[in-house]
Amino acid sequence: MRKKDVPQDAGTLGPWHQVRYAIAEDGSYELVPSAGWDVVDTANAEAWADIREQAESALERVRKGELSPLAFHMVVRLMDDSILAGYAGLARWRVRRHLKPKVFAKLPQRILIKYAQALGLSPEELCRVPERVAPLPGEKDRA
Repeated sequence: MRKKDVPQDAGTLGPWHQVRYAIAEDGSYELVPSAGWDVVDTANAEAWADIREQAESALERVRKGELSPLAFHMVVRLMDDSILAGYAGLARWRVRRHLKPKVFAKLPQRILIKYAQALGLSPEELCRVPERVAPLPGEKDRA
């Protein structure tokens, strides 16, 4: 992309800019600030809508007793069993097992603390789910 063609669509970045590589007049690559690009904004909005759907589904399944609260907190923090296992210092199979409500309910405090620290929550918050899914980090404010 030529330097003059770098997108400058005002979007989700607000006052910030992304840096893109562009071809300067002499043919060399140059870093050029970009205010954003509608295509990227659209793709990001669709991704966050998908994450919201997953979070709402997880919340519903927790309420029905099909999953433990751990499942909901993983989704809203964009983690899967592998990532959470790494951060919590547990085996992946244990994380998957702890997604079962009856197993999660019997977890010792030391395991809850590991999960809570990995997810940036208190152990008490880990054991609860909210009434509804709050706005996610990449979403525009929802009314």
